[in-house]
Amino acid sequence: MLTKLKKFFTTNKTAVIIVLVVLALDRITKVLALELLRPYGSVKIFKFLHLTYVENTGAAFGLLQDANWFWLIVMLIVITFIVKSWKELSALRPPLGMLGVSLILGGAAGNVYDRIVLGFVVDMIDFRVWPVFNVADSSICIGAALLAYAMFFDKAPEGK
Repeated sequence: MLTKLKKFFTTNKTAVIIVLVVLALDRITKVLALELLRPYGSVKIFKFLHLTYVENTGAAFGLLQDANWFWLIVMLIVITFIVKSWKELSALRPPLGMLGVSLILGGAAGNVYDRIVLGFVVDMIDFRVWPVFNVADSSICIGAALLAYAMFFDKAPEGK
């Protein structure tokens, strides 16, 4: 098992770095929100951007609130699927598949950490025309879009 894990990390260095960077950025922004933003609630940065402290017990972007355990289980299933399907998913339209699954995995890990440790996900990015979200939510959405593109356009057009 340890040999398999070592081989995985060795052959997927870029993906591991992406997952760790997403997780680190997510944790840093959430710790800053907990420590600095929570006492104020919301701070205007620009006319269109506020930093607003939210304790989210629902899905990404605040959907389906008060379902922390449900979403924790869903995210653990998603993480398990990604890990089990890593080779196939990351091979889609290189490097898009690898980038997509790495972003999803990093974001999912960030939100799972919050759900387990805090009992909610910390959200803070607020454009006032969209529900408040965080780095992990953004990473999951961008990763899903890249992965979808890689799945639907897996092969180069014929004749080129």
